[in-house]
Amino acid sequence: MPLLIKEGRVITVSDDFIGDVFIEGETISAIGRDLSGRLSIPAGTTVLDAKGLLVMPGGVDPHVHLDMPFMGTFSSDTHETGTRAALFGGTTTVIDFVLQKQGHTLKEALAEWNGRAEGTAVGDYSFHMAVTDFNQTTREEIKEMIQREGITSFKTFMAYKGALMIDDRQMVALMEEVRLQGGLVTVHATNGDMIDYLTAKHREEGKLTPLYHYLSQPEVTEAEASGRFADMADYTGCPGYIVHLTCEGALNAVRDATRRNQHLFVETCIQYLLLDASLYTNDFEGAKWVMSPPLRQKKDQAALWAGINQGLVNVVATDHCPFFWEQKLMGVNDFSKIPNGHPAIENRMELLFSEGVNKGRISLNKFVEVACTNPAKIFGMFPRKGVLAPGSDADIVLIDPDKRHTLSVGTQHMNVDYSAYEGWELTGKVEKVILRGQLAIDRGKCLLPKGYGKFIRRAKVSAMI
Repeated sequence: MPLLIKEGRVITVSDDFIGDVFIEGETISAIGRDLSGRLSIPAGTTVLDAKGLLVMPGGVDPHVHLDMPFMGTFSSDTHETGTRAALFGGTTTVIDFVLQKQGHTLKEALAEWNGRAEGTAVGDYSFHMAVTDFNQTTREEIKEMIQREGITSFKTFMAYKGALMIDDRQMVALMEEVRLQGGLVTVHATNGDMIDYLTAKHREEGKLTPLYHYLSQPEVTEAEASGRFADMADYTGCPGYIVHLTCEGALNAVRDATRRNQHLFVETCIQYLLLDASLYTNDFEGAKWVMSPPLRQKKDQAALWAGINQGLVNVVATDHCPFFWEQKLMGVNDFSKIPNGHPAIENRMELLFSEGVNKGRISLNKFVEVACTNPAKIFGMFPRKGVLAPGSDADIVLIDPDKRHTLSVGTQHMNVDYSAYEGWELTGKVEKVILRGQLAIDRGKCLLPKGYGKFIRRAKVSAMI
């Protein structure tokens, strides 16, 4: 059935007006004022009254970890539960990470992740390819990943030696090949050697609480690695993207790169804008927020909000990587054994709206830019995703900007037994979500079946947005 969304407040990166959106099949057919008076709307069209609601593109979260093996366990959201929870929060497309195993090929890793996602995802998804063993075989696979599989971004780690980390020699070689094939290199930018030293030092001293996870990863470890990554990307000419940037020092490294006319893409995550290191105490409760990089200081939050408005920070993601409390207890006697990550895939859009837009930190247009449009552009999904325009996928979120609600484990849909934002009172609630023309979320219920989500092939990367 065609669908007409009437008289909502339509928000895009550049627009803000009262109007209608007409959907036929999986795509948007028309957008504008008073469409029913100017177009021939077919009989039987479903009409959604959007008066008083904000009508926005579906969110794109380019940084999630679903059913991911890590530290001897797996993140607790599957592609089914994770994409469903994302839909409840207004995110219609996610990009997950395929992790190459050392000694194995990219193709083998992709087959493993396809086996988890195909036929199970409720929302749309794509993949980044995490390269942990760059060799001649891997080099030859880059072109195939980009041209045949539609995977155009390649994740690297400057930490986690022995498991995920590649050295600078491999980094430069990977960048040269990815640039040649039209892709993008993304990075977890922290100085792994320094972190390993501090972690070992604290353990030897018997300092084993979650506080020392934070103290083992000081700001300098991120600032140094961000600057080094920027230098290598500049030297090779490869488009670069820093994931989950957390602090003023790392942002200043990006700012320094702009002085030589370099363009780096930068992502932060919702937790780094809203939570801080005071949550790390000698009580094990702090394990809920053990993630890497760790939460930072209030001054870093101020720098990140400013960076968004300055255009230095392009994307707000989640790094969603949830674990049950029982899994977190693996590190009850040693912070270095706590699985890293926290749940946020469902909360990102509402938190960013309530704490960002409603508190005057960002505009509505900027909200759409960093949560929807920029990630779609950077990762080759635009204009199919991240925008309201004729011909684009009909991925649409309707938000009640005045509705108050409280975040709690008792009402969330993520597959985890605690909320990282328990008791947070928000203003602004996702009321309806449409995915490729189908009503997905309606007043707290998911209407789509397991397996509705599609893999989204992506185009070669543009160096600019």
